[in-house]
Amino acid sequence: MLLFLLWLLLAAIAWPLALLALIAYPIVWILSIPFRIIGISVRGVFELLEAVVRFPARVLTGSVGR
Repeated sequence: MLLFLLWLLLAAIAWPLALLALIAYPIVWILSIPFRIIGISVRGVFELLEAVVRFPARVLTGSVGR
């Protein structure tokens, strides 16, 4: 009997959390788009800087076709 009551308590607590997650996920996804765009841009800048710094060594060693 106690196990059944605990199961009912879990069901009563868990379904609102599941519904909240179902509603909140798209909102959080939309709000995170600008941060992802910034992350892609920052990664591109760092890759460009890395290419500029490594370019003289790649030209001197001839390992361009890697």
